[in-house]
Amino acid sequence: MQNNQGQGISHATGDSKVPDKVQQKAPQGLEESLPDSVHDTGNSKTHAKNGGADSKVPLGIQKAVPEKLERALPDSIHNTGDSKK
Repeated sequence: MQNNQGQGISHATGDSKVPDKVQQKAPQGLEESLPDSVHDTGNSKTHAKNGGADSKVPLGIQKAVPEKLERALPDSIHNTGDSKK
């Protein structure tokens, strides 16, 4: 049974190198922050517009870095649509 932090179940939708017991005890946010190559939750995504096409950053890197880093880049390099002044 899952609690309000997402603990109690695994959120992996694919392969995982994380032991089952650890997956069940880890908060959902922690599981989703791991790279899909380690723990595939299917949540890796880019925050750049047009599915990542509005970015000069390779798509694999866009999906691997934290959202905060993506949004810190200037829109001229990685267009998330955020207004950066």
